[in-house]
Amino acid sequence: MKELSVVITVMNEEDNIRPLVEAIRNALSALDYEIIFVDDGSTDATRKRIKEIIDDRIVLVELRKNYGQSTAMAAGIDHSSGKYIALLDGDLQNDPSDIPFMLNLLKTEDWDVVAGNRKKRKDGVFLRKIPSKIANAIIRYMTKVYIQDYGCTLKVFKREIAEDLGLYGELHRFIPVLAAMQGARITQVDVKHHPRQFGTSKYGLGRTFRVMSDLVTMVFFRRYSQKPMHLFGTIGFFCVFLGIIINLYLLVIKLMGHDIWGKPLLILGLILLLGGIQLITIGIIAEINMRTYYESTEKKTYRVRKIYGRTKV
Repeated sequence: MKELSVVITVMNEEDNIRPLVEAIRNALSALDYEIIFVDDGSTDATRKRIKEIIDDRIVLVELRKNYGQSTAMAAGIDHSSGKYIALLDGDLQNDPSDIPFMLNLLKTEDWDVVAGNRKKRKDGVFLRKIPSKIANAIIRYMTKVYIQDYGCTLKVFKREIAEDLGLYGELHRFIPVLAAMQGARITQVDVKHHPRQFGTSKYGLGRTFRVMSDLVTMVFFRRYSQKPMHLFGTIGFFCVFLGIIINLYLLVIKLMGHDIWGKPLLILGLILLLGGIQLITIGIIAEINMRTYYESTEKKTYRVRKIYGRTKV
């Protein structure tokens, strides 16, 4: 088993491969490490560049198509062998020289996750920095996981935490939240950040709406993943209670000889009563689904076309 696995997801980063590997070799020369490249459906010469420099420290995991960064990260973690795992972007904006300090902090102070914070971020102000600051603030408030920079890929984990993150879709933005759900102890340190030299960014303003959608999922999983009935049941019983009160009031009005048919209050009472029953039912179904989820065998969310540099971890 290696001491450290550096997992790098790449898509169309052909010009960044050689300088990135050289930077990693210089930064980690004192460590027993491996580099796991995961090619997430590149259409340029990225795979060719990696295969040209493969040695006993480099592994290329070629996915069958573009699955997205989260799934590619999961594939890299699955095919790594290190006691500790570092996640690194393939665009040369993260600096591998920060990894030794983060790894030492992980080992000496018994943290489970050491996350990077791009204090002097080299990105556009209006398209990247401001939307990122707003998103980070909302995520901190909603999840109660107080990390300054959720978007920094550079993180170092203990293996047992990384293996159980459950990455899929686009949940890589919420890795600290996923780790916290396991009870991980998380700290954050300032890291260097460089402007992109080669290639183009895969991010834009359009991702903001996806982040907000995923945030709803994260809040639910953080607070109610093991107790969904506490959410649906609470709202459901409250609606049922209001519906009963309204309908009892209307019943008294009806017994007093007044016409209640077609009144908005009657419609509201029925909606609350039926809606409450439905929410309670959803809560029961969600509880059953969660039990099935926790008891079922894990299935991979990706397919590997070929592995270069190693046939078996």
